[in-house]
Amino acid sequence: MTVRPLVVVHVAVSLDGATTGFTPDVGTYYALAGTWREDGTLTGADTVLAQEPALASAPQPGPAPGGPLLAVVDGRARVRGWAALRAAGHWSDVLAVGCDRTPPRAVRSVRELRVGRDSVDLTALLAELGGRGLATVRVDSGGALTGALLAAGLVDEVSLLVHPLLAGPAAGSRRWYGGRPPPAESLTLEECRQLDGDLVWLRHRVRR
Repeated sequence: MTVRPLVVVHVAVSLDGATTGFTPDVGTYYALAGTWREDGTLTGADTVLAQEPALASAPQPGPAPGGPLLAVVDGRARVRGWAALRAAGHWSDVLAVGCDRTPPRAVRSVRELRVGRDSVDLTALLAELGGRGLATVRVDSGGALTGALLAAGLVDEVSLLVHPLLAGPAAGSRRWYGGRPPPAESLTLEECRQLDGDLVWLRHRVRR
C-alpha cells in the first residue's frame, strides 16, 4: 500500500492572512523552510509564472544533487520556463503535473505526470509522489492550490510566518487559504515562536 507524503503548507502572511500587499521577509521564510528537509516541493502554475521573468535573468548553477523534486501543478500547460527552473540550483529535477485534458506542452523536454481526467487529481498526485519514495512535501504556492489541498483533506501541517502588519485593501481577496474559508479543521498548536523583527512563527498540526 502506497503511503502519501507528509504535506506541509508553509506561507508568509500578514496579520489579516494576506499573501500580497506587503514585502515578506524572504530570508527568514526560506530559512524556516529548511525545517522539514522536504523530498518534494509542490507549487502551482500561477506562482511559477509570476517568477519566470526573475528566473530568466537569475544565476543558473544547475540541478541540486540530492535536492527536492519540484512538482508544478500546471493543468493548462502555461509554464514554459522549465529549463530555468531545473537549473535554478534549488531542486534536483522538475515535474510538470497535468491531467487528461492538459494540452500538449510547448516544451517537451520536461518530465510530465498526468493524474485526473478534467482537472489535476491532487490525491492521486500525492499517492504517485509517495510511490516514488517522497516522504515529505512542502507546499510553496498561492491560495488556489493551498485551498484545494485543504478542501481535499490533504494537509498535515500548517506553518505561517506572520508579519506584524495589515495588508488591507492592497491584498485584495488573496488569502493564504484561497478564495473561500478553509474547512473547519481541528488544529493542534505545535510551536509558537517570536522571531527578529516582531515576526511570529506558528506551526499547527491538522487533526483528523
